[in-house]
Amino acid sequence: MKIYGAKGLAYIKINDITQLNETGLQSPIVKNIHTTALKQIVEKTDAANGDLIFFGADKKKIVHEALGALREKIGHEKNFLIEDQWTPLWVIDFPMFELDEEENRWNALHHPFTSPNEGHEEFLSKDPGKCLSKAYDMVINGWEVGGGSIRIHKQDVQANVLKALGISDAEAQEKFGFLLKALQYGAPPHGGIAFGLDRLATLLAGAASIRDVIAFPKTQKAQCLLTEAPSAVDEKQLRELHIKIRPKNVS
Repeated sequence: MKIYGAKGLAYIKINDITQLNETGLQSPIVKNIHTTALKQIVEKTDAANGDLIFFGADKKKIVHEALGALREKIGHEKNFLIEDQWTPLWVIDFPMFELDEEENRWNALHHPFTSPNEGHEEFLSKDPGKCLSKAYDMVINGWEVGGGSIRIHKQDVQANVLKALGISDAEAQEKFGFLLKALQYGAPPHGGIAFGLDRLATLLAGAASIRDVIAFPKTQKAQCLLTEAPSAVDEKQLRELHIKIRPKNVS
């Protein structure tokens, strides 16, 4: 769980559902939880004797990602929730922004050119956290096989999105002035979707990883064993690209 930002994993093992205490519930945290809360936990999860309840307490994003990964891992290892059928779905209404708490600013969850949902433009200046976007993913059997979005085609909406991201008017003109100017003359609504063919091939082949359907997959360190990449770059190539290498201890 720690690789997803969780500090640990809380659990309660149900030995005797009739005893909502340390005798009937096996867990190092039961002694710190009131009987009323324990009863609600058991009722909410519809737990029975022999069940094991996992739960977390942290920021919503951390809890969702950590417990989601745990659910998937247990499902595959114990062959739970795995059915031999195609189950596609669309994921829509993604949040427009996510908060960077270290820098206390909003970041674009998809990219800064994704359109907000209809009627959510007012949240750009009032409460960016409430703003949902016209981004979408296609998921098949738990695999994200495609994703995309509807782009912003109005100049004022694009300018307000950049402001919500903490980009000043001067910086917006410097970096995106060409786009803002072009949108003043009108642009049709447009969007698209990009599919991951390697993921589709993995599903069709019934494989466990995209590495199984790629001819020469890279290692976990992003090394290509066929071409021995990445390899050393000579000084001439670095000069052409205006790249200078500095020792790690130089700030």
